[in-house]
Amino acid sequence: MLEDLTIKDFALIDSDYLEFTKGFTVLSGETGAGKSILIGALSFLLGGKAEVSQIRAGKTEASVSGTFLIPEGKIREGLTAEDEPYNAREWLFLHGIEIENNRVLLRRFIRDSGKSAAWIDNTPVTRSDLSDFSSFLVDIHGQHEHQSLLKVSEHRKFLDARAGILEEVEKFKSLYAELVSKRKQLMAYSMSDSDRLRKLDMMNFAVKEISEAKLKQNEDLELEDEQSRLSSFEKIYSDVESINSVLGDSETSVISLLKKIKRDSAHICEMDKSVSELDQRLESAFYELSDIAQEFQTYQDKLIFDPKHLQAVEDRLSLIYGLKKKYASSVNAPLSEVFEFYEKAQAFIDENGEGNNFKEKLEAEIKVLEKEVLQLADKLSEKRKATAQILNSEVDQILSKLGMGGTKFQVSLTQKPGSDIEQTCGPYGKDNVEFLICANPGNPLQPLAKIASGGELSRVMLALKTIFAQTDSVETLIFDEIDTGIGGQVAVDVGAHLKQLAKNRQIFCITHLASIAVYADNQIKIEKSVSGEITSSNVYVVEGENRVREIARMLSGDSDTEQSLQHARTLLSKYSNI
Repeated sequence: MLEDLTIKDFALIDSDYLEFTKGFTVLSGETGAGKSILIGALSFLLGGKAEVSQIRAGKTEASVSGTFLIPEGKIREGLTAEDEPYNAREWLFLHGIEIENNRVLLRRFIRDSGKSAAWIDNTPVTRSDLSDFSSFLVDIHGQHEHQSLLKVSEHRKFLDARAGILEEVEKFKSLYAELVSKRKQLMAYSMSDSDRLRKLDMMNFAVKEISEAKLKQNEDLELEDEQSRLSSFEKIYSDVESINSVLGDSETSVISLLKKIKRDSAHICEMDKSVSELDQRLESAFYELSDIAQEFQTYQDKLIFDPKHLQAVEDRLSLIYGLKKKYASSVNAPLSEVFEFYEKAQAFIDENGEGNNFKEKLEAEIKVLEKEVLQLADKLSEKRKATAQILNSEVDQILSKLGMGGTKFQVSLTQKPGSDIEQTCGPYGKDNVEFLICANPGNPLQPLAKIASGGELSRVMLALKTIFAQTDSVETLIFDEIDTGIGGQVAVDVGAHLKQLAKNRQIFCITHLASIAVYADNQIKIEKSVSGEITSSNVYVVEGENRVREIARMLSGDSDTEQSLQHARTLLSKYSNI
């Protein structure tokens, strides 16, 4: 549920902050006042297109933020990044975003440079991520985006939710994925016998050669270091000898000179305590250099050139480079690639070795899976067909009350083409699901997305959302242009439906009709004002007598006459608290 919205320098809106509650909220105002700008700002926040033209004239940045109360929803055990989230909480879990107080803050801005950015709480997200997440929170129906029911890919989900088979579909999806995986294994296995035997010989030779080498992890790196040391023995010995001659015990060595300096410093310190700190530092340097000199002398004593050891290291490196050349991407590749090749070769041998019945076992498993997949697909299809008939009737009945009598709605179920199990079934079963409609009697049924009228589209959405209210997890619904081409009793019925739907959802509706607005629990007015050469849209809640005046204006265009005001009071008294 949307709890609050902050808009700054978006289109004609200077700065507005609004708080919202549950129930039915109407957005009203004169034509051109900017009602759709408010929906546009919300659409922008939810991942809609970001355009520089959305920035208020004279400003450099537009920003929108909103707080959402996240609906309850469990997170399935064992959920992984490969799974499709069922609700907002699962989406947040999969993206590592924690919820505090069951709320999240969405923020988004666009600058005049064209740069835009978005956050969910304090986590930066892409526009695509923002759109995916917000699809669990809000549906906007009308001329804007987020029209989930227009996406054919969503129709199957709605039908399955209505049929109560989501868990069965998830089970089918897992079975189908397992079947596809095993078919790929069989295809890879089913090469010609001669090719398989030839590859088997190659893999056996590779496993034997790599095994006999008795390789160790990172052995090549250690040997290369050893080779470098042994090959540079003469230079290393010469340098160490030079160091030891300078640091040694001769009268002219650094250590001997440092002893003399230390002795002189101690004498000075006896006469002048101000140099005691320098004397201590000199003493530390003496002991440190003495220790270094001893270490270098020990290192020199251990330096022994062994040409046989150098040859052994070079021979071992040559063997490793040869194995890399055969079984890795290059001689410079990490030794781990040779180990990886060994594992793959051993796996091939295990599956294709002499006396192996892997192919027969795989074929048997595939037959069992095919039977299970086909049986479950048939069950899903039958349940979808039964639910589709019910849904057709329910939608037609509601549409007839919304001024669309004679409109025909139909759930189209067609079987995927093909002749075998892999072709006739997809990840979700054997059915292609699409919602079709005929708004004018005598015309053929067409896809839902081809409805031309925004008002007709919104009323179809309203009918479907009324039916799906118990199964759809989206809590906030926004209807734009829902009153196009309607009036009288139809408008009253539309208002009644919105009121009924708002018992379990948060509903927003842009409308020009008082007969719809009077059903609302809350009313927000959008009003345009001009100051000098600057035009602004102001957004504020109307209550009490101000709401009476706004309803009167919507009724007759006149909010001052007693007749209009009395009519408005009568309608509000009759419908607003139903």
